[in-house]
Amino acid sequence: MRVVFLTEMTTTIAKMMENGAQLFARLDGRRSLKDIEPHIFPDGAGPVQGDVVEFHGTEGSGKTETLFHLVSHCILPVDRGGLEVEVMFVDTDYHFDMLRLVTVLERRLGEEAREEDGVAAAESEVQVRACLARLYVVHCSTSVQLLLTLHHLESTFCSRPALCLLVIDSISAFYWVDRSGGGESVAKQEANLRRCSELLERLLRDCRIVVFATTHAIMRNYRHSGQASTASLTPAAAETSSSSSWRQWSSTHASDFDRPYLSRAWQRLVTHRLLFSKGEVTQDKKQLFSAACTTTRTVGAKCSSFCVMEGGVQFL
Repeated sequence: MRVVFLTEMTTTIAKMMENGAQLFARLDGRRSLKDIEPHIFPDGAGPVQGDVVEFHGTEGSGKTETLFHLVSHCILPVDRGGLEVEVMFVDTDYHFDMLRLVTVLERRLGEEAREEDGVAAAESEVQVRACLARLYVVHCSTSVQLLLTLHHLESTFCSRPALCLLVIDSISAFYWVDRSGGGESVAKQEANLRRCSELLERLLRDCRIVVFATTHAIMRNYRHSGQASTASLTPAAAETSSSSSWRQWSSTHASDFDRPYLSRAWQRLVTHRLLFSKGEVTQDKKQLFSAACTTTRTVGAKCSSFCVMEGGVQFL
């Protein structure tokens, strides 16, 4: 009887500690990312705790540069216009470019004004290191590794209220490998991503974080412009009764993309969708990019244009 009692008590205490950690993460208050970038997100509809933002587009359409722009804004100190929060970056493509991020941070910190001052340059390096101390980078090479990583991160997020943002670049990296490994069974093809989505849903609910994830546009996403439907921009979440809150972009842009191709389990989590495209080159040799943001809370799409400079994204 005594052993049973101790076992039950230990189990109860463990559950209380787990719930306490989750409660602490919720009540201590993670910093809001609602105003992280007004150029991208509709007024009053930026990402809040529990939201998932999908960055969708072809390779070279500005997704990663935009991620670096937003990540740098998160880890910069408040007195430099940042949010001073921690970010977990899960790199599944092995494309994470630390030197590029450092360059963006240096420019945001005003590095160009300090280049002639050795003392100030040393101070700038200290500031950059302080920013990078708020960034954690994890690499995954398979969907199983991603699943295990998310499982491990659950306790990390619950115990660190300053850790507000989870970035996955990209959530679609293992789509073709999993599809091939699953044979003809759609359930098996989507099994790992479905489990990842379930873990993310729990993280969003219990730890109240924000998730940014990129998805690659693949060949099945394209249709001829004459066959494209503007409904193709509607996330699967719009299949619910809230579909009236989702609106289509212009038919010109809709011709570039088909409906999202990842599992419904993932699509149900998405609250914001950013569609990226590569535009023309300006007369002064600048490559233009565009992004259209739709959300479950707003009508219409907010479109923005930007170019990528040495110091990062510059909105037009």
